[in-house]
Amino acid sequence: MSKPVDTQKLIQLSEPVIAGQGYELVDLEFKNEPQAAGWVLRVFIDKEGGVSLEDCASVSRELSAVLDVEDAITIPYSLEVSSPGLNRPLRKEADFARFVGKKAKIRTRHPVGETRRNFSGTLVGVDSGKVKIDVGDQVCEVPVDDVEKANLVYEF
Repeated sequence: MSKPVDTQKLIQLSEPVIAGQGYELVDLEFKNEPQAAGWVLRVFIDKEGGVSLEDCASVSRELSAVLDVEDAITIPYSLEVSSPGLNRPLRKEADFARFVGKKAKIRTRHPVGETRRNFSGTLVGVDSGKVKIDVGDQVCEVPVDDVEKANLVYEF
């Protein structure tokens, strides 16, 4: 079964609600999860200094009301609001810029250079739509638009 909702529309509805409460929408996913008894809308939020359980509950209340009014999801679903965790996903150019100096993993949709799609190292900058990541023996430039998946790597 295909997704019964437009994820982009959910992002457009969610971002202003979340930003209006002083948080950043980090990620949003809508998945059918049989172990969770059906469809789940998972929303990840963040703010400087991290988010608390109360923050998640507050965003959940506001977002739930807006989604109900807009009738954005017409099938039964569960809403989960949480922090992105230690291995925070990186999506936008601003995310990469914010975490310069931190360790990250990046996977691209297409090979960069001849054959490389996976990069693991330290973020060293962002310039003209390209993320610069120091992978140890060189600094690679990865187009932000070609990033399939990227996240911080927490070091203990």
